Amino acid sequence: MSSTLPSRFILNTRVDATSYEDACDRIQTWASAKTSCYIVAANVHVVMTGYWQRSFQRMINGAALVTPDGMPLVIGLRLLGMKHQTRVYGPDLMLAWCDRATQLGTPIYLYGGTPSMLDALQQTLKERVPELMIAGCHAPPFRPLTPEEEQADRDRIHATGAPVVFVGLGCPKQEEWMVRQQGNLQAVMIGVGAAFSFHSGEVLQAPRWMMAWSLEWLYRFMMEPKRLWQRYLVNNPAFVVLFGWQLLKARLCHHRKSNL
Repeated sequence: MSSTLPSRFILNTRVDATSYEDACDRIQTWASAKTSCYIVAANVHVVMTGYWQRSFQRMINGAALVTPDGMPLVIGLRLLGMKHQTRVYGPDLMLAWCDRATQLGTPIYLYGGTPSMLDALQQTLKERVPELMIAGCHAPPFRPLTPEEEQADRDRIHATGAPVVFVGLGCPKQEEWMVRQQGNLQAVMIGVGAAFSFHSGEVLQAPRWMMAWSLEWLYRFMMEPKRLWQRYLVNNPAFVVLFGWQLLKARLCHHRKSNL
């Protein structure tokens, strides 16, 4: 495993050319060294949130690893020269690390969701990966936490000894939380967004064929139109236009240089 990864910027957000195996190798290295860092699984929603909010974009670009969680970003990386890039989807990365964690005897911690969601999530993970050690879990309240509450959460995680924390607070809340903990929480924090909802069974995942054809957004929109209409009906078209413009400018620049 090389220390640095090739990456590309999609609308000024860094996206790394990684894989499940490479990501797990990196998590293993960081967890063994008790490195305080965070991982972002980036999709169009993450990229567009960064585009509209530059402070959030800096948070994404400051991550130790930014995976191409959504197929539009996979296609974007391929168009930018990463011809063989595949998807590194947050919910699947969570399962991939749980498999690796059982081989290493490394415990994990679950942070986010609701108490009932965490109960169902732990049951699912134990069924899929029977030897998995879940050191603890916590569902924080759905409101801004006080500094004292955040310290108490860090103390709770440290007391378990878990070097890897899965964070399921949703974008942008989970990224903001991980940035605040960096340097204070001695663990690898992995923002996995809807993985808690999917693996707990509270929200149905799109069929794999829809994922492969970049239609997961349509499935999720049909399932939760009131909550997701702005994300998909505003952000997705804006992404297509803006990234198309980025590609066009890159091609024109390359054409001019080749003619010099």
